[in-house]
Amino acid sequence: MGAGFGGIAVAAELLRHGLDDVTLLEAAPGPGGTWHHNRYPGAACDVPSHLYSYSFAQRASWAHVFSHQDEILQYARETADALGITPRIVTDTTVTSCTWDDGTRTWTVRSRRTGSDGPQEERVADAVVLATGQLDKPALPAVEGLADFAGRSFHSARWDHAYDLRGKRVAVIGTGASATQLVPEIAPLVGHLTVFQRTGNWFLPRKDRPMPAALDRILRRPWARRAWRRLLHLMIELITLCVRHPRTAGRVGALFSAAHMRRQLPDAELRRKAWPDYPFGCKRVLLSSDFLPALRRPNTELVTDRIVRMTPEGPLTEDGRVHEVDCVIHATGFRTHTFMLPMEVRGAGGRSIEEAWARGAQAHLGIMVSGFPSLFLMYGPNTNTSGGSILFFLEAQAGYVRRALHLTRRAGAAALDVRPQVQEAGLNAVRARFEGTAWTQCSSWYRTPDGRNVANWPGYMGEYAARTRRPTPSEFRFIGVRVR
Repeated sequence: MGAGFGGIAVAAELLRHGLDDVTLLEAAPGPGGTWHHNRYPGAACDVPSHLYSYSFAQRASWAHVFSHQDEILQYARETADALGITPRIVTDTTVTSCTWDDGTRTWTVRSRRTGSDGPQEERVADAVVLATGQLDKPALPAVEGLADFAGRSFHSARWDHAYDLRGKRVAVIGTGASATQLVPEIAPLVGHLTVFQRTGNWFLPRKDRPMPAALDRILRRPWARRAWRRLLHLMIELITLCVRHPRTAGRVGALFSAAHMRRQLPDAELRRKAWPDYPFGCKRVLLSSDFLPALRRPNTELVTDRIVRMTPEGPLTEDGRVHEVDCVIHATGFRTHTFMLPMEVRGAGGRSIEEAWARGAQAHLGIMVSGFPSLFLMYGPNTNTSGGSILFFLEAQAGYVRRALHLTRRAGAAALDVRPQVQEAGLNAVRARFEGTAWTQCSSWYRTPDGRNVANWPGYMGEYAARTRRPTPSEFRFIGVRVR
């Protein structure tokens, strides 16, 4: 389920190793996942292009050091075409349920055409991969009266390209990664821009520039691209080092970030309003060299007072002020803790995934949930990265899925299920590694209301790759006998 980078990665891995009965069900009109939906002005990746790409499908040349949305989407689709995946993608298809049958030891997948209430189609599968990701369901702010606003409003991930922002009074709610990219793009166009901030962010510099010609020529050589990827990998792991060790490396990261931010915010009052009040790395560290300067524009105002209600005219903040605007843009992120939900998923004995996750989303290595045989997650719980490339994680997960299926076949079994004690031990080990890190020192979208981090991997990218490289047979219960 899903033909974004996760679905493409696992399909490519399976096809390369002879598992060719693969179908991808995609709710959107085409592949690309989050890069299909996020088309707001300035949409780009904050991981360098040569690392935010598959190791097995390296591009000889990228237009930018940090690729823009259109080039990333083109890369995803070109890769799917080149590897023979595109003909296996069934688009405009929303999966409604996945149900395990204890008798036949197969999954029944029900779906219908996206946006339709028509009849459902059924498919039977030996294994199911849920590649729906964490960044697919836009979240709106918990503000009373959102529907009362009389002007135009939309989420950044569902950008209204038919609406002309030029000369308008615009409110952007949120100052996270999406807002950081779109605010500098729209600020010169609008009549007045009001940016509503709940908490400030730590920033590191990122110049949005074309790929230097000399570097591009060098990186057209495969050996140079491999070396460059390795260097980028090591550099990005430094962010995780800062997060894991906030009292040592984290202080160095904070000093570097603070120097960058002070240069960009010479006005003391604006700097005070924009400054974060939590340790470096507790929330996502943002890469931008143009967001903070955009806040200094004469037509831009940064508001840090809490929005208490939306009125027909615009947001009402706790200081009693109504901010009259023509358009509200919600740059408020995604419902990251729901994963594949509200899709109905039922495993052995008819147990639902909601029941299995009553204490919060959890999965062995973020990939398998005990009680759900031969069901695999891509970009599942505790596999997010604070600074690295999620494509690195997706490749590791795809390899794990393929090896697990080969284990099943070699055992002559119909399916395999991770043992509950293995999942529990792994979860306890993951949670223990968060202790003493910056992740625990503020609230963030990584954490549930009771403080548990269900999004991030607590270590380094290389550690995750090593841990997922060889599924251990003793960690699984093999089910039934393969009949075909």
